[in-house]
Amino acid sequence: MRKYLIKVWLVLVMIMTMISGTVNGVMNFKVGMITSSGTIDDKSFNQGTWEGIQQGAEDFGLETKYLKPEGTTEADYLKEIGNLYDAGFRLIICPGCSFETAIFRAQKKYTDAYFVLIDGTPHAGDYATVVGKKTVSILFSEHEAGFLAGVATAVQLKEGATGFIGGMAVPSVQRFNWGFQQGLKFANENYGTQITIKPENVIYVGSFDNVAAGQQLAAQMYDQGVKAIFCAAGDVGIGSINEAKARVKVGHQVWVVGVDRDQYWDGIYEDNKSVILTSAVKRVDQAAYAMIKALKEGKYPGGQTLVFDAKTDGVGIPQENPNLSKEAQEIVAKVLVDLKSGKITVSDQQGDLLK
Repeated sequence: MRKYLIKVWLVLVMIMTMISGTVNGVMNFKVGMITSSGTIDDKSFNQGTWEGIQQGAEDFGLETKYLKPEGTTEADYLKEIGNLYDAGFRLIICPGCSFETAIFRAQKKYTDAYFVLIDGTPHAGDYATVVGKKTVSILFSEHEAGFLAGVATAVQLKEGATGFIGGMAVPSVQRFNWGFQQGLKFANENYGTQITIKPENVIYVGSFDNVAAGQQLAAQMYDQGVKAIFCAAGDVGIGSINEAKARVKVGHQVWVVGVDRDQYWDGIYEDNKSVILTSAVKRVDQAAYAMIKALKEGKYPGGQTLVFDAKTDGVGIPQENPNLSKEAQEIVAKVLVDLKSGKITVSDQQGDLLK
């Protein structure tokens, strides 16, 4: 009888150990991330997502790991998702719409894994969205972030030319552009600013990691008299920041509007002075962290598509903007209140942009 009881006790211990390793409630799990085009320290989308994951790991005592695919195809992404899964990672976070078809297939193949797709929705290539029971799709109102950055830029500069450099012409990047131009137009109409943006100074590079291209394009725009460039382009934007730094050091006054996260510190050139006028922030770090916390607490919103917007403080500009005047910050704060209340609406389509 005693031997039987010992065996039963051992079985129960094994069962409890297995349960404690699952991802239900407050159980332990490992968090993995696959980088999109660009690097983990791209000062933008990848880095912001990873910072949120790292914070979650610190707060909840979790193991994390990221993998960088060799390429940017569905097969490349599925390979690394499989590598994370085989290594025991059961929460896998992927930032970028380029993961849409890969997550669509992965959620069917790895049915005990949890997936977070930031900036996209899973589909089979036909754009018919299918968010699996253990998948969460997270979208952002980039047009609202771009709008606020546009208002801030216009009110601060008062007059002059601006430009936009985007990575790829994907919806999230386009919404940044469209919102930014609506913000410039709004400031011109309501605050007496005189800001322009010419069609030839709105460029999509077709890449998020070509630093040299970003610097070259920024140089061309600055040579044409552009005062500030909004860069929604990952590492390409770093090239633009580098060009702005070089010019400021020799006496020129040019600016970059950052993206995704507060890029002020990326633009430092001397004595904590920065070429970053402000940044159109989408809080991907908070999104990644929120999903880790939700899974840890048994509140994971699987099967849902969540939208982070101005009303939820999911997008905006940084709380501290050293290069914006008090007047500019007060105007943006008022505009934000009106945006949250619905008094001001921003289109997520191209629409009537500033000429």
